[in-house]
Amino acid sequence: MDTTRQNKISRLIQKDLSEIFLLEFKNSFPGALITVTKVRVTSDLSIAKVYLSIFATASKDAVLLKIKEHSKEVRHLLGNRIKNQLRVVPNLEFYIDDSLDYLENIEKLLKQ
Repeated sequence: MDTTRQNKISRLIQKDLSEIFLLEFKNSFPGALITVTKVRVTSDLSIAKVYLSIFATASKDAVLLKIKEHSKEVRHLLGNRIKNQLRVVPNLEFYIDDSLDYLENIEKLLKQ
C-alpha cells in the first residue's frame, strides 16, 4: 500500500524521467521509443523502480543495458530537475515493462 507521498513522488519522477529520455537521450537511442510506464518508490524513498516500455528497436535488452550504464547520468539530470521538491534523489533501478507485449500476445491468441 503506497502512501500519498510515495504516489506523488512516483508521478513526479515518471514525468521528469520521460522528459529526460525524450529530450536529453534522443540521440543516444536512435529510432527507439522509450516510455516510462510506471515508477514505484520504496517507503523510505531511497530506491525508485522504473518500468520502461521500449518500442521500435530490435533488441530491448541492449537498450535497457545502455540505460543502466548511463543510470548515474540519468540520476544526475533527474536531481537537477527535482532538487526543490526532494532532499535526496532516489537510486534508480530500471526494468522492462512487458505488459503491453503480454496483452498483444493474448489478443493474438484470442483471434485464432
